Amino acid sequence: MTTESLSLFDADREALTTILDGEPRYRLDQLWKGLYVDFAEPKDITSLPASLRTRLSETLPTALEMVTESSTSDGNTVKWLWRLPDGASVETVLMHYPDRSTVCVSTQAGCAMACGFCATGQGGFERNLTVGEIVEQVVRAARRANEGPTPRRVSNIVFMGMGEPMANYDRMIGAVHRIHGDIGISARHLTISTVGIIPGIRRLTDEPLPVNLAVSLHAANDELRDELVPINKRYPLSDLYDACEDYLKVKNRRLSFEWAMIADVNDRPSDARELAAATRRLRAHVNLIPLNDTPGWPTTGSSPAKVKEFADQLLDLGANVTVRANRGNDIDAACGQLRANHNGPTVTEVPARIERIKRSPGATD
Repeated sequence: MTTESLSLFDADREALTTILDGEPRYRLDQLWKGLYVDFAEPKDITSLPASLRTRLSETLPTALEMVTESSTSDGNTVKWLWRLPDGASVETVLMHYPDRSTVCVSTQAGCAMACGFCATGQGGFERNLTVGEIVEQVVRAARRANEGPTPRRVSNIVFMGMGEPMANYDRMIGAVHRIHGDIGISARHLTISTVGIIPGIRRLTDEPLPVNLAVSLHAANDELRDELVPINKRYPLSDLYDACEDYLKVKNRRLSFEWAMIADVNDRPSDARELAAATRRLRAHVNLIPLNDTPGWPTTGSSPAKVKEFADQLLDLGANVTVRANRGNDIDAACGQLRANHNGPTVTEVPARIERIKRSPGATD
């Protein structure tokens, strides 16, 4: 790997060896530990000489420049909007729970999947993130988690931020290996989310690490899913379920279905029946996601009463269900919200699709 124009966390051990040419060999291990274990900035890695710390800071700049940070009043949810060197922007969320601390990372600036309810999709696709830009999100969040009177250790990483991880597979999986091998987070605490990019699921099946797979399903029949998740036209549900089944056979991990609750669109009894059937086949766990409102975007989420009713229907049908806590709505913590607020809402044709679904026959079934 060339050292030209590298960001700090894009530099692998080979690149750092080149940069450290002339230094004792043990300096590489000191630097690596400082970055990936202590989550320190080069200037603060006191095991290195001051002159070397200065040279590293000048040679390897960080990739993420903070635009804004939002935090809930209890401090349990923190969200950042970062600016990248080329002006693109991405989001990262740190969430503290009683038993764990989770970081939700982005893999792309923007997204090309055009899902009909997602704030990120409104802004379109800019570019893929590099390995270093993905890893740096984890490091910056872990550094923040360590601060304060009650330091916390980041234990879980979910690739559920901006972008489609499988559409940036090589860099995404490179970040997975760095997070697992160098930061030391178990593969069983890493979750890769996808809207259903089957070639990516197939490739992930062949990876040695048993990471968790989450599918952003949102509809369990092809007609509705074609509208909500347009990539379904290329990778229909029957093929997607087959790929998930093969993944489960190889990895023996729990599959999750993500289901954003959209009022009068996918919260009907018929949707519950179709979803429950899919979960029984694949032994999948359902995460129901109350949809956060996004400024300038008319799609509305199901009411709390409707979410509970839908969850109860799934339970009665034998499905395992969790209603995801709607954390950080006051800090625009849903994917793409903070970015949308800073960049301004983008008008697209998606709401027309949502309204067409609501008016279709059987919409209230």
